[in-house]
Amino acid sequence: MHASTQLSTGTLEGIKTLAELGFSRAVLPRELSKSEIKYIAENSPIELEVFVHGALCMSVSGQCLLSAMLGSRSGNRGLCAQPCRLPFHIDGGTGTDLSLKDLSLVEYLSELSDMGIASFKIEGRMKRPEYVSAAVIACRESLDGAYTQQRRNELQSLFSRSGFTDGYYISSLGRNMFGKREKENVTSATTELLKKYEKIYEKETPVHKVDFVFTAYENEAPTLAAKTGRINAFMRADIVCEKAINRPLTEEAVKTQLEKCGGTVFYSGEIHTDISDGISIPVSAINALRREVLAELSEKLTEVPERELNEFDFRLQDRARGNKRLYLCFSNAESIPENASCDRMFLPLDTDRSILEKHSAGVSVPRGIFGNYDKIVEKIRKSGAKYALCNTLDAVCAAKEAGVEIIGGPFLNVFNSQSLKVLEKLGIKEAVLSYELTVAKISQLCGNVKRGCAVYGRTPLMLTRNCPVKNAKTCAECKKSSSLTDRKGISFPVICENGFSQLLNSIPTYMLDRLSEIKNTDFDIMFFTLETKKQAAEIISDYKKHSAPDGEFTRGLFYRGVE
Repeated sequence: MHASTQLSTGTLEGIKTLAELGFSRAVLPRELSKSEIKYIAENSPIELEVFVHGALCMSVSGQCLLSAMLGSRSGNRGLCAQPCRLPFHIDGGTGTDLSLKDLSLVEYLSELSDMGIASFKIEGRMKRPEYVSAAVIACRESLDGAYTQQRRNELQSLFSRSGFTDGYYISSLGRNMFGKREKENVTSATTELLKKYEKIYEKETPVHKVDFVFTAYENEAPTLAAKTGRINAFMRADIVCEKAINRPLTEEAVKTQLEKCGGTVFYSGEIHTDISDGISIPVSAINALRREVLAELSEKLTEVPERELNEFDFRLQDRARGNKRLYLCFSNAESIPENASCDRMFLPLDTDRSILEKHSAGVSVPRGIFGNYDKIVEKIRKSGAKYALCNTLDAVCAAKEAGVEIIGGPFLNVFNSQSLKVLEKLGIKEAVLSYELTVAKISQLCGNVKRGCAVYGRTPLMLTRNCPVKNAKTCAECKKSSSLTDRKGISFPVICENGFSQLLNSIPTYMLDRLSEIKNTDFDIMFFTLETKKQAAEIISDYKKHSAPDGEFTRGLFYRGVE
């Protein structure tokens, strides 16, 4: 198993946990710096893979719901519609303040190799083959110390968004990392340049050695068996061998024809023959056998293997509506109202210990940790909290090391019963379900982990390490209160925590009048981000009364779900 960058695992401790879960390789987040990658690589118990070229998402992978919320196409399911490439702007910004230039770390491949990185990943979804050709050649040349500025220029001409960036890797974040697809980026891929790289991949590169066994007996159909690795193929001709009149078939003649694997991914290895003396068959029959067995081998190489699902206990448990607990999560302790009576409360990790004790509250561990892992663990310990809301595997590891009870957050992306089973293996007894689940799918979940869903709050749409607001404002000017506006004039708030920014939905998800429709859960959780103390009090009252919404709202993905 290879852990995708969608698992948002960017700390050594998270990587070690992946190893314990049976993963043999992990793809690191694209937002890590050189020093962060180096530290993990020097201590990782499993192989590491790094993105070195291609599209660069604004959000940390696995922590984005923008495409899902705006159009039901889920980035977590591999169907992102890339709405971030559209105009989302802050006054004085770039005009497309959620669109980054393409990543290119090609020049650093030898350095990454020396760190111990096992695999380099080229992002190439929906790209033309000339792009793939150029990118692979560039990476090979870089490893061989032969990467040139001309190659980089050609690679950029084939596809880029206002050029390339290495900002995360060299810890140089900011406006210079942003870019969009301009007209000159499209026209730079000239016909001449495309033809240059098209010639390179005209023929398949032979990478699979094939061993042949050819048999031919008088009055019988000749046969050809082939083997590459563990894959075999066998073909029988539709003619029979006849007694030779002039020139009998020889072993050398057969080998000459079987060695002709050009234009395929195969090259000939050992060739064994068993031929009767004095027989004859057309050369075309030997060539046909060769083509047929290679075609069968090629088909078998690309077959998708059968996948077996582990056995799980899928018995539904009775979770009565009347027994549900209420959890509240506040981004600011100052907005806690008097009627905030609940079973669990979560406050920011930097909240004063006395306030946490006053409300018997737990802490919400930041989603973005990366190089701050040790500091996060220490903060959890000093908080005195007994439990923590954890949205990533990194946060789970930090809370476990700090010795507190773990409640899984919605960005662990629990989407099915198997995920709940894995959380149970990690020692997690409660979890907030994915924002992408419908009420129908929630009702079908099984397992022992107690689960709940977010019934109120502005859904976080992105987690970014490169703040889009900084394209126009300093932190002092922002004062943690800014927003981006889309092409329709809709405003999306931006809040920040632990060096990361969160883009929030323009309106809150509201399910307080439809709580009875959410079945098979143990608790409800409400997230308060921008609400005042008065507004929070009113919403909590609405929850208790099951009141209909007042003002703009959304039902989130509870009914429409995701693709």
